[in-house]
Amino acid sequence: MKGISIFGSVIAGILLIGLLVGGCGEKTEDATDGKLKIVTTIGMITDIAERIGGERVSVSGLMGPGVEPHLYKASEGDITRMSDADIIFYNGLHLEGAMTEVLEKMNRHSRTVAVTSGINEAQLMSPESFEGAHDPHVWFDVSLWMKTVETITAALAEVDPDGMQGYQTRSAALLKELSDLDEYVRTQAERVPVEQRVLITAHDAFNYFGRAYGFQVRGLQGISTAAEAGTGDVQSLVDFIVQRKIPAIFVESSVPTLYIESVQAGV
Repeated sequence: MKGISIFGSVIAGILLIGLLVGGCGEKTEDATDGKLKIVTTIGMITDIAERIGGERVSVSGLMGPGVEPHLYKASEGDITRMSDADIIFYNGLHLEGAMTEVLEKMNRHSRTVAVTSGINEAQLMSPESFEGAHDPHVWFDVSLWMKTVETITAALAEVDPDGMQGYQTRSAALLKELSDLDEYVRTQAERVPVEQRVLITAHDAFNYFGRAYGFQVRGLQGISTAAEAGTGDVQSLVDFIVQRKIPAIFVESSVPTLYIESVQAGV
């Protein structure tokens, strides 16, 4: 049971990303008082924009906790907020699947920035199951997600040169915090015996985590939750868990639990 306890601490460590670079939910629109109006998609980007922008910006996040970005569709209110924004930050790499076309069209009204655009393409993962596209879940490798901080900082400084010094100062502080987090997760991962470094999840979103911190990752559903798991997928994962004697599986609040519960029942 000791291995399970240590493994749980590693997962808790990586989920600190959600606290350090995760938003607290959808914002309400108040008077901006001359502040730079920013709209963001997922909570991790919302938090970075708030942390770097400080008092010079007003940030409105579209997706709160538990919202599935692959399937999220923009409401009429979302369209209005994006049209009025000075700058829109989104993940890119098709994470916001259903909103991709909307975000592209918004570039005619507001400046749009894919925060992953500054990551070297050679560092991106391209699983065969994703049909040649890149895996968009880069925040699970903290060192890679730090590149998005640099991209957001540069974009804010370009749009608002008068605030450049403050943006750079706050950016440096956040990057130091994330660097410390990355080192913490690596240290905790090393405490887990190599044969137990296997992560079973409902959604195949943790491959950057696996590559960065030395875990084999098996997800029931594919990288995009738009595709449902089939009976064969369930049985294959059941067989793998039994063979490897995996003691725990991890679920996500934004993914239907039916299929992963079938896996649990099977083992």
